Amino acid sequence: MIKLAFKQQLEQFMLDINVDIPQHGITAIFGRSGAGKTSIINAISGLNNPDSGKIIVGERALYDSNKNINIAIDKRKIGYVFQEARLFPHYKVKGNLLYGASRHYDRNHFDQIVQLLDLSTLLDRYPVDLSGGEKQRCAIARALLSEPEMLLMDEPLASLDLPRKQEVMPFLEKLSQEINIPILYVTHSLEEILHLADHMLLIEDGQIKASGDIETMWRSTAFQPWQKNSELSTLFKGMLTEHHPKYALSYVELARNIGVWMSGIQVKKGESLRVRIHASDVSITLSQAKDTSMRNIIPATIVELAKVTDPTQPVSLRLSLGSGLSLWANITAWAYDDLQLKTGQKVFAQIKGVRLTNKDMARKP
Repeated sequence: MIKLAFKQQLEQFMLDINVDIPQHGITAIFGRSGAGKTSIINAISGLNNPDSGKIIVGERALYDSNKNINIAIDKRKIGYVFQEARLFPHYKVKGNLLYGASRHYDRNHFDQIVQLLDLSTLLDRYPVDLSGGEKQRCAIARALLSEPEMLLMDEPLASLDLPRKQEVMPFLEKLSQEINIPILYVTHSLEEILHLADHMLLIEDGQIKASGDIETMWRSTAFQPWQKNSELSTLFKGMLTEHHPKYALSYVELARNIGVWMSGIQVKKGESLRVRIHASDVSITLSQAKDTSMRNIIPATIVELAKVTDPTQPVSLRLSLGSGLSLWANITAWAYDDLQLKTGQKVFAQIKGVRLTNKDMARKP
């Protein structure tokens, strides 16, 4: 576990962080610009010192004001990837990578990182001859070659245009699966979180507003304001348990006796995956429909209703599916009035579409 419990007076507010982070996977640090996201990882790296508190990774204290512990930056065993690649222009790619490696670096490890980030054809080129995406892949490789125990990434795609982001994203997804160290990933992009993150910290004015695994955070009330009504959705982590013997459909179990049928899944039984259901793809009925093309109809209970302030906008409902799962649905104000919906009411959720995200694709549970 990574324990962050420190305070630091910044120009605009007091950074007051108290949270435990899993020591595995990618933890996204998300919030508005100026919320304190980069200040958190700068404190972890040692670039900035907190005023008080402690930063502990596993059993190792990097900073503890009570015990007068403040490990030097180069002794913290942390890799850092900035928004800009910051490559040395007078070194070729190989020279830049070796600059980050230890003096007695492992050649096999070097080859593995080069292969992971597909850099073998770039080793003899100078940074000026690289695209923005290629530069960032080199920066990530250089950080990994220092053999860190943790990797910090400060909006590594922010300076790239859309084609370059699409170029680098698959490598980040692969990185999260093959590099067995915790990664703290600062971002303000929901799409990056959706495709990469396992966990999330939601930061507001220097404090942790909410934290947890990405599926729980994505459907939480705290995170709802970040999703436009038209884009409101729910994430679930499930397991593929059955392929239909006749039709090209597969059953993904979200919890005991709760699941959805999906099409186009090319993974084996027992493998875990993440699915996304848009609120606009969920309709509500008071009784279970029998003559319908819908394959996914789940009993639910209304646990939250958004106030109707504009009849031209959809009404958002949060539905409990049981087993701790909830689902967002968007319906028209007309349907809301016509059905006379209220919290605590038993309904049926009809799901028109379920989409697969890249994260956890074909990964063993």
